[in-house]
Amino acid sequence: MYFTDDSLLPENQAPLMITAAPYGPVWMPSDCTPEQKLPVTWEEQTQIAVDCFNAGATLLHIHVRDPKTGHISKNFNEYNDQVARLRKAVPKMILQLGGSISFTPEPGEEAKFQSYDSRHKLAEIDPKPDQVTVLCGSTLSDLTAIHPVDDAWQGTRFTNPAMLHAMANMVSDSTPDFYLENIKRLVQHGIQPYFALTHIHGLELVERLIRRGYYMGPMNGFFSIGGGGYCGANPFDLMELIRRTPHGSFFTYQTTFRLTHPLAMICIALGQHTRAGIEDNLWTTKKGERMSSIQMIERDVRIAKELGRAIATPEEARQMLKIGVTYKSTEETLANLGLPPNRRPGNMGFMVHETDGKFHPAAQGGCGHIHAGEWEEKVEDVKVLAMK
Repeated sequence: MYFTDDSLLPENQAPLMITAAPYGPVWMPSDCTPEQKLPVTWEEQTQIAVDCFNAGATLLHIHVRDPKTGHISKNFNEYNDQVARLRKAVPKMILQLGGSISFTPEPGEEAKFQSYDSRHKLAEIDPKPDQVTVLCGSTLSDLTAIHPVDDAWQGTRFTNPAMLHAMANMVSDSTPDFYLENIKRLVQHGIQPYFALTHIHGLELVERLIRRGYYMGPMNGFFSIGGGGYCGANPFDLMELIRRTPHGSFFTYQTTFRLTHPLAMICIALGQHTRAGIEDNLWTTKKGERMSSIQMIERDVRIAKELGRAIATPEEARQMLKIGVTYKSTEETLANLGLPPNRRPGNMGFMVHETDGKFHPAAQGGCGHIHAGEWEEKVEDVKVLAMK
């Protein structure tokens, strides 16, 4: 994003898009309080979407839970059925499926834990979602590196050393064999890839895909920050992510646990977009005090209103994200993203604005002021010289 002098004024900022993430795939019912409303039954999983929409969220990040076990479902048909329920319950919301799931094989299929093939099946969900998140680049995802046990994990099953060890060694697997094929299949099925990135190099990777013609469409996504192996809690790293995103792209900034509160305030003030829900955080700003997904969404809405920034309607969000849009060429994609064109053979140096090639002296003054009379005479002298 390029910041101009008036970029921080609310009337010049795009309406705030809030992504609701209420399904908490890492948690079991015993990890959450009743007030946090971890949805388990089909009715609860549908009603929480309605509640998030009414609170001000325009995007819904979806994970489907098996009500019989409490675990995240690996049944492909349950995803079809739940997306259909959500389409009916919140028809205006942008439905975004989390792309990390692997499905249990159907009869006659080979069982492959977390196989790329099973993750690709999200492209075949019917009715189809608007977006599926696509991780680009494998990375360590160690949330224990930043968040201590007696704070972030308090009162959950992750106080068990074995569980905490598993979390510390979690790796998000996404090599080119996965993301190139995944992007292709999603586009073929009319689903927008929503790029899930963990640091600036992930952003560079996606730009390379676009410049080489692997993807021709809107560049939207989210940055996961606040853990070991990817962008941490340094605000300078956050600002570099914001600075480097293309002008024509829309990114959400997702972090974890109590870091979500200051991050949301920064992003709302800077014209960025937020994500809220117990998938990312269980707590208020106060250590040991719980918070629900609805309360987090309402907080973002409240902060935005204090700053005078509008909340995106579903129609505005669809327009900004360009749901359903694809481009015909790499050049068209780069132009719509506000990125420089690919370099042509023999095109050396930087792209610059054309000028008349003449030197124009700056105004001179003592205390930061132009001296009346004297400056006008110098301007006239310059005009005379220019005519000669």
